[in-house]
Amino acid sequence: MQMSEREKDKLTEKAEKTAEAVIEKLKSLSLKLVLAESCTAGLVSGLLANISGASAFLWGSFVCYTQEAKVLMLGLDDDSLSAHGLVNRETACSMAEGALKNSGADVSASVTGLAGPGGDGRVPVGTIWIATAKRNADIEAKEFVFTGSRNTVRMRAAITVLEEILRRLKDA
Repeated sequence: MQMSEREKDKLTEKAEKTAEAVIEKLKSLSLKLVLAESCTAGLVSGLLANISGASAFLWGSFVCYTQEAKVLMLGLDDDSLSAHGLVNRETACSMAEGALKNSGADVSASVTGLAGPGGDGRVPVGTIWIATAKRNADIEAKEFVFTGSRNTVRMRAAITVLEEILRRLKDA
């Protein structure tokens, strides 16, 4: 199921506008952001880095596409990941927490999911978990289910990560 050029353009435009809003919000609060990306593989970081001045507010990103990367880069528990899988609330929260712990940032966001086309037998294709964390505050996580091609799911997940960051910083 391929996305039409018009749909693709609309998603791209939304992604760019939302990324700009995130950078402006971080700037207004003088906060730095770190990301932990799995299924989006750096897409969120790339959208933010396209914004002029982002380097003052984007601390960096951990692109942890594999289980091994999540363990080595973010300190997740290998046995727990093996037992419970990579796409769930606990993994998303642990990724956000690990990114914050291993960075100099004030706020983090993580994304893990299954973009397709094939499944893993544990969760349906299109299932995405996004978590946000702030230093000295609770971690929040939400599940989303997107439809469409692999790249459509990834782009929708990236946009939703940006929206969740904005939501989390609304009352900061």
